[in-house]
Amino acid sequence: EVQLVESGGGLVQPGGSLRLSCAASGFTFSNYAMSWVRQAPGKGLEWVSAINSGDGNSGYPDSVKGRFTISRDHAKNALYLQMDMLRPEDPALYYCTNSQSPYFGMALDSWGHGALVPVSS
Repeated sequence: EVQLVESGGGLVQPGGSLRLSCAASGFTFSNYAMSWVRQAPGKGLEWVSAINSGDGNSGYPDSVKGRFTISRDHAKNALYLQMDMLRPEDPALYYCTNSQSPYFGMALDSWGHGALVPVSS
């Protein structure tokens, strides 16, 4: 059974940093592209970043490019999202997802339950 378990969410001030982690199990992690997708309160799903399985190529939308960095550790079966220079529009539930392909841009497959990055007061 595929399991994707996110962690690392928490309250952060605008301009701050946060690192999300995703522990993957139940499939051959090194064979598949991985992605982060977020959903802000009252909004739809937004793709945040993705990384290929082998060559490490990654992609980002303009909304996070230059601020967020995706990485993966095949030895630990782990996916990470380093979020820097956080903005007021970044709070959301962040999901870790795997793919049906070694290359991102293909259909997403399994999803975790999400890591909450809440709105700071």
